[in-house]
Order: sequence, then C-alpha cells, then structure tokens
Amino acid sequence: MGGMDAGSVTSALAALIGRAAARDGGWLPFDRFMALALYAPGLGYYANASRKFGALPASGSDFVTAPELTPLFGQALARQVVQALDATATRQVWEFGAGSGALAQQLLETLGDRIERYTIVDLSGSLRQRQQERLAGFGERVAWVDALPERFSGVVVGNEVLDAMPVQLLHRRQGRWHERGVVLQDGRLVFEDRPTDLRPPVAIDGEHDYLTEIHPQAQAFVRTLADRLEAGAAFFLDYGFPEAEYWHVQRHMGTLMCHRGHRADPDPLQDVGLKDITAHVDFTGIAVVAQAAGLEVLGYTTQARFLFNCGLLELAADASLRDKAAIQKLVNEHEMGELFKVIGLARGDWWDAIGFAAGDRTGRL
Repeated sequence: MGGMDAGSVTSALAALIGRAAARDGGWLPFDRFMALALYAPGLGYYANASRKFGALPASGSDFVTAPELTPLFGQALARQVVQALDATATRQVWEFGAGSGALAQQLLETLGDRIERYTIVDLSGSLRQRQQERLAGFGERVAWVDALPERFSGVVVGNEVLDAMPVQLLHRRQGRWHERGVVLQDGRLVFEDRPTDLRPPVAIDGEHDYLTEIHPQAQAFVRTLADRLEAGAAFFLDYGFPEAEYWHVQRHMGTLMCHRGHRADPDPLQDVGLKDITAHVDFTGIAVVAQAAGLEVLGYTTQARFLFNCGLLELAADASLRDKAAIQKLVNEHEMGELFKVIGLARGDWWDAIGFAAGDRTGRL
C-alpha cells in the first residue's frame, strides 16, 4: 500500500476522518465519510495501492467485476457501443471508473479503428497506473482525465460506477427521521443520528424502524453528464432497483454493504480504507434526473437480458469452458443476471437500442 501496512492505512484514515468531523462540529454526514473512506488521497480504498479486482480471494483481491470474468462481457457490450456510435455520429468512448482496465482493453480490441479516442475518467492514481500499464499497447488512442470537460461528445460506459458514489443515510427511529453521521469517540469511529427534514423520495408505510439511503451525488453526476454531453449516449451497468423495490416497506435495513476478500459485511466503520463501500442504485432516480436534464431513456433491463440482446450467446458459441462457466455468473438470476441492471441514456431523439430489444423494463421505473 505504497509503503504503508493495512493497520497504518486504517489508523491514518480514521484520524483524517476524525479531523474532518471536528472541523464540522464533531459530526460528519455519512456521504462525506464515505467520500473520504473511498477517495481520500493515498488512503481511501480506491486511492491506496491495495489490490481490488480479481476472481479469487487467494489473489489478495476483494471482489470480481464482470469484465474480470470473461472478455465476452466487453465483446457483447461493444456491439451496443458500435450501434450507439453510429446512431449519434460520434467516434469517442468515455469510461468512468475503469478499474483494472479490463473493460477498456476488451472494448478497444473489439472496436478497433471504429473509435478515435478512448478516454478514462478515474480519480484513483493507483488504478490509473495499472490501467496505463495494461493499455500501453494502444498508445495515444487512450487518454486519462480527472473530470469531464465542459463539452464533449461520444459514448459513455460505466460498469459498477454509480454504486460507489457516496450516499446519505436516513434512519427512521420511533417514527422520526434522522440523518446518520459519523463521530470520533474515544479514538473510534461510531455512528450518530441527528434529526433531519430529509426523506426518501417514496413514503415508507408504517412506523417501524427503517434505515435507507438517498443518492444526491449520483443524481448530480447524471445532471453534469447531461449538461456537458453535446452528442452521444451513456450506458451504466450496476446492481440496483426501481424505486418501488428500493424503498419497499420490508427493506428496512437498506442496501449499504462492504466488500473485502470476496466477503460482504454491513459495517463501513471497521477497517476503514481496506474495503469497498457500496449501495445499490436507485435507477428510477437516475432516469428521472436524466429526463429532466434533457436526455432520453433508451431502455432499462437486467444485465442478463441486455447481454443476450447484444449477442452474448452467439459470441460464446466457440468459447472455452472457462468462459462458458463465467457466462453463467453473468446471466444466472441468482448471480449477476437479475440483480445487475443496465440503463441507457442518449442526447437527442430516442432510437431503438439493441440492448433493450427484448425484456425492456422502462415501464417499471
């Protein structure tokens, strides 16, 4: 970890968070805590040098993403990207949060000369270095930036990006709503709830205790994307729900989860900086914000249906047994196939995107 052991990373990051809380009167809203825990320079989970991505715990990784499982994922997605490039008359691809660079490599190899430039937007210096090593063979066709330019065109892709954007936590306790924050108490980070006027976008029936998340940062990201995208489309693949499922009366513990060593746990305050912190995506909120900002919703469906629509089975006809086994994880309902969804957005008139040709669930948003 850049010369620091795990304990040192956690101690230094906890101290940094404690100082941030002290500057705010001793209490730090959870979204600000999450931003520091994930992105604080040199210390946050995505900013330190620990390994994140890999198929097995023995590799020292914490979780696996779809592009790590099989290149067929990127090859299928490339078919949708090609159609989007043609439909929007653009020749650039932009990827947010490129991770290990696996998806970028797959898209670049598949798309070839169809694209002029592949730009990666990534805040993590350590991940950027790994991406640059992996993608060195593509030369100047690949570029890296810290943020979107004021105006740009092209096709945007983001695989498991929205789930890592900081969320606010709301806790209804004894019939009253509170915002959950973090304080430093006796040298330890602990939760503290404070009364708030904030509410989930959907009324939660009943008076039982209820913990959930709201997503102002993800929605602000979509507004910025819509404001700056002059021509093009965007496809986001992530785990999440439409609002009727997200804020179901029985989902009383929310969706916040941590990942380390291919195991999940619900405690973001333990081993801070050493594990991922995520929350499921509110896809209804993403769609509503996108439409309000002038984008068209091309479609919304499960990852399994999207990949099938993009020709995954045809691509897999001559695949190895290993790739065929990986496909099962991508599309099976009890794996990624149902929990992961895909939403497509576009600037300009709506067009018939192949990824949503069958099984489109836009009507459920």
